Amino acid sequence: MEILRAAVFHTPRNPFLAANALAAYADGALAIEDGKVADCGDYSALAKLYPDAAVRDLRGGYLLPGFIDTHVHFPQVRILGGLGYSLPDWLEQLTLPEEARLADAAYASSVATEFVAALAAHGTTTALVFGSHFAPATASLFDAAEQRGLRIFSGLVLSDRQLHTELRQTPDAAYRDSRALIDRYGQARYAVTPRFALSASEAMLSVCQALLRESPASLFTTHINESSWEIEEVSRLFPWASDYLSIYERFDLVGPRSVLAHNVHPRDAELSRLAARDASIAHCPCSNAALGSGIFPMRRHIDANVRFTLGTDVGAGTGFGMLKEGLQAYLMQRVAREPIVLTPAQMLFLATRAGAEALGIENQTGDFEKDKVADYVYLKPDEGSVLAGTLNRAEDCERIIAALFTLADESNIREVGGAGHRLL
Repeated sequence: MEILRAAVFHTPRNPFLAANALAAYADGALAIEDGKVADCGDYSALAKLYPDAAVRDLRGGYLLPGFIDTHVHFPQVRILGGLGYSLPDWLEQLTLPEEARLADAAYASSVATEFVAALAAHGTTTALVFGSHFAPATASLFDAAEQRGLRIFSGLVLSDRQLHTELRQTPDAAYRDSRALIDRYGQARYAVTPRFALSASEAMLSVCQALLRESPASLFTTHINESSWEIEEVSRLFPWASDYLSIYERFDLVGPRSVLAHNVHPRDAELSRLAARDASIAHCPCSNAALGSGIFPMRRHIDANVRFTLGTDVGAGTGFGMLKEGLQAYLMQRVAREPIVLTPAQMLFLATRAGAEALGIENQTGDFEKDKVADYVYLKPDEGSVLAGTLNRAEDCERIIAALFTLADESNIREVGGAGHRLL
């Protein structure tokens, strides 16, 4: 057993629903044994309980659960920073040409290695990742993540219309290649991933339905209601649909293991049905702002009992930092039509446990409860920095968490652990 001694913060309960959901220990300890959490609490108590444990003194820093990114695109890591575009222009001028380059297996492998290294460097230990339109490239992502020790869920991206020709598959080819990836990597790690209804015909959505029926442990992920342009185009392509969500519903794609990205412009009826089906939304505030898509209606999701979490949406977003994403969520909700003042506990929950719940792995990770996998991020400010000065003056634990979300970045991430081994 090893005990990590530092300030420790986690949210084993949902702070949107429960009072006192934040567990905080100013002089805390995380006890790890065989890659799992053996205990978590005040250092003085754990030192007495486990007198023979090796202690690593990390005081002056802060331990948080490993971050969980529920919407990120691996083929887009090299187009970050493409500002000034609307969604259709960004897709046409930057994204789709870059994604076509992953037809080259060597190029795809180098991108995959770069991508998983960036996740780890930013403290992300679990991610739901949009794969590539090419099966070998998607396989390279799974392999790179396994070599690094990251927990990812991903799948072949499926499209058969609208996009550039080289990014389209026939439904038969999509089924064959997806089935081969599921058989190779396991359905529990797989996410059936049509890019969005805009680029998936009814025949392709039927393939998605068949894959999920055959592999019920798999996740489903796609986009929904990201921009007004997208909604109008989808309505034109599916004239029978009452709204965007109804397209996915017709093919039985919406349920507890479904994570739909964005949902910036939902109808009330869609929110009601999302809640009834227990699906989750991946909220991507940096991307929504960068592309001018709009402000996520968080209050409406809360009132409708729709689950939501955070995603960086690399490369439409502004980087891999989940701390940045939590801060951006806070900022945008302050100026939303129905404003919300997110608490530090809620921001931490959205970056950690909420993602675990959305992915159906809350019994494995997302907080520091006993017997969960020991996924953690250790942050420490540089001596003499603004962050260090702010933290030294912080009077309570929530103020510390707020300062970390506001001022910390990847340079402050000193160590990342996953299942008892170092990722960084």
